[in-house]
Amino acid sequence: MTPRRKLAMLAVGGSTVVEWYDFTLCLYFAPTLSRVFFGPGKDALGNTLAGFAIAYLMRPFGAVLLGVLGDRKGRKPALLLSMAAMTLAMLCIALLPTYRQAGAWAGWGLIVMRCLMGFSVGGEYTSVVTYLYETAPAHRRGLITSLAAAASEIGGLLAVGLCAVLTSTLDAASLDGWGWRVPFLFGAVLAGAIWLARGMIAETPAFHQPAAGQGSPLAYALRHERRGIATGFAISALGSISYYVGITYVPSYMASVGWHNEGVALEYSTLAALVVIAVTPLVGWLSDLAGRRWVLLCLCAGCALLPMALFRLIAGGSATAALGAIATLAALAGGVSAVGTVATAEQFSARARLSGLALGATSATALFGGLTPYLAHHLQQATGLTEVPGIMIAAVALGSGLALMVLLPKRKVTG
Repeated sequence: MTPRRKLAMLAVGGSTVVEWYDFTLCLYFAPTLSRVFFGPGKDALGNTLAGFAIAYLMRPFGAVLLGVLGDRKGRKPALLLSMAAMTLAMLCIALLPTYRQAGAWAGWGLIVMRCLMGFSVGGEYTSVVTYLYETAPAHRRGLITSLAAAASEIGGLLAVGLCAVLTSTLDAASLDGWGWRVPFLFGAVLAGAIWLARGMIAETPAFHQPAAGQGSPLAYALRHERRGIATGFAISALGSISYYVGITYVPSYMASVGWHNEGVALEYSTLAALVVIAVTPLVGWLSDLAGRRWVLLCLCAGCALLPMALFRLIAGGSATAALGAIATLAALAGGVSAVGTVATAEQFSARARLSGLALGATSATALFGGLTPYLAHHLQQATGLTEVPGIMIAAVALGSGLALMVLLPKRKVTG
């Protein structure tokens, strides 16, 4: 590990702070954005979450197109293009007119920019995970690759923290008038700075192998690495629903069950981000020692047994119980993300790693990530059951656990 390679890993892994700050900002800020872009109606929050879901459908397109670029031309071009798209999207959102200024066109403008962000994040995940996996020493791939997940949660922490500060310090008129633009302008500046830093990194050693960059990586993955695609789908399905329903949906969930203080909900989400940052490298390191299979199956069991009771505690109204439940949900989601990053990457050869991740991991994220907060919101409203988000997580955990028992090798895999 030369100093230059270490700096490149830091630039790539740390840059997920910016990408995920930008992308999760809209969900953490959903109650405010619903008023700003969709008006004061009762359907405004649902429309905002629907826009979030639509944007997630762009993730597979971004992952496939940038994945093919990364497998054929190199990891670095894919990393540069994904960050350029995010910079543009954040700047445009900060400058959008509001519902009062443009009516329904304001909401459509937000959705279009969210789609560009979804395209960017789709290619970002596969490129960053691949770069770290191919650069790290084999016996520390779990730990180092998991740092991408931890760094992304630092981005989420910045997003929820800034939202909490603005919500607590500004009155409603100032927040809806101009305050909501501040975090998007901040994100655009950060993304532009990371784009410049990525321009100085070197290509990964694995891309220079003879087979890399030759032929169609998508066709190769579909012919030779279908088991890896299925494995990546199962892991990412659980990682996505546990994160987006178990963490980022929580502020909206708390509002729907009677927690009317948006500032408190965002403060609790800030704690959840801290829990994920602490748990992620520990679980990644544990997967290097004990193997991916054992760690993943234990996490599947936890996600199947606990979430229903945890969401019931959040809805109960007790601040202490809600705080503990949110922290536990965050620990489960952080653990799955930590081991999931390396476990999905090691399913594929260097020749088609980004494309294989796009077909498996990113397609699962599109279905079980952005769509699930919207689905959870409407199912809860329709049924009146406060446990609905927990039921959704438990069902996916059960299915993923059964699939991984068959798909993952019983031997310990660390490289």
